[in-house]
Amino acid sequence: MIAPDTPLLLKVLAGEATARPAVWFMRQAGRHLPEYRALRATTPDFISFCLDPEKAAEATLQPMRRYGFDAAIVFADILLIPRALGQDVWFEAGEGPRLGALPSVEAMQTLASGAGEALNSVGRTLSIVRRELEPHRTVIGFAGAPWTVATYMLDGEARTIGKGERAQARTYAYAEPDRVAALLEVLVEATAHYLKMQADAGAQVLKIFESWAEGLPDDLFESLVLKPHQALVKRVRELGVTVPLIGFPRGSAALAERYAAECDVQAVALDTACPLAVGRRVQALKPIQGALDPLLLRAGGPLLDRRVDQLLEAWGQGPWIFNLGHGILPDVPIAHVEQVLKRIGAQ
Repeated sequence: MIAPDTPLLLKVLAGEATARPAVWFMRQAGRHLPEYRALRATTPDFISFCLDPEKAAEATLQPMRRYGFDAAIVFADILLIPRALGQDVWFEAGEGPRLGALPSVEAMQTLASGAGEALNSVGRTLSIVRRELEPHRTVIGFAGAPWTVATYMLDGEARTIGKGERAQARTYAYAEPDRVAALLEVLVEATAHYLKMQADAGAQVLKIFESWAEGLPDDLFESLVLKPHQALVKRVRELGVTVPLIGFPRGSAALAERYAAECDVQAVALDTACPLAVGRRVQALKPIQGALDPLLLRAGGPLLDRRVDQLLEAWGQGPWIFNLGHGILPDVPIAHVEQVLKRIGAQ
């Protein structure tokens, strides 16, 4: 029995079909907001900004004040885990993330169980957000999935090869499967401890971002995505974490159905290219999240209204979290976000 005062997002994750979908947007904290850009300008180094609890909490809360989403996702980055495992990570203006040479598996194994403590500033951010946020709004913590994080860690050795498709990392998965499997095992352990720390700090939901499930054949999907996710969920539960988990196998197409059936997450996030019919089949297994095109959000207008209505018609009768199929773009007009929220009855 779901308590009446349960936050809307948690009702959906418990399997309830609500009068309107719960709503939050990936990358809602920052980029397109002028208040975020002003805040971000105070700290030139991006990782230092992520690890500053007061500033990261403020970035997390800014979209909540402006839009009143049903959930706040902590402002952080998926590449904090490699840093906790001893790999150099930095961001270059106009170029994005850069990673140094991959440490040995043995060296990373010694650091894996301490990843939560090494990144406890993210926990302090979460504690601030939970204290400041209204009780009916949910706090979400997250981590990059093992394969997605591994692609960046492996590409640190040859970052110019196949950039944009993570082709070099996938080549490693074919050519050196034992090495890649060992790295994924370390990442499962480190990520589990990182997620536990976030739950202990106040995260009520945890999301696993698999940004690079796209384009994988079914055998690699099983070994690089499905099995590591199964192991991660199992390890998180072994550590005593009870909050709901959302899995996001972005770009997995029809394999999202297999993921939903075989991975013990409480909800599956769907990407922009997911057909509505596939979403309905996944929704028959467990709650879903997604999947408005961020480019359509940028464009706005009547086509945006039409697509929101299509999503409402297709998925609105079951447990569903309205979201984007990927992150909000930096040049999305604020008015277009407000247009969507009004269309679904959230504003």
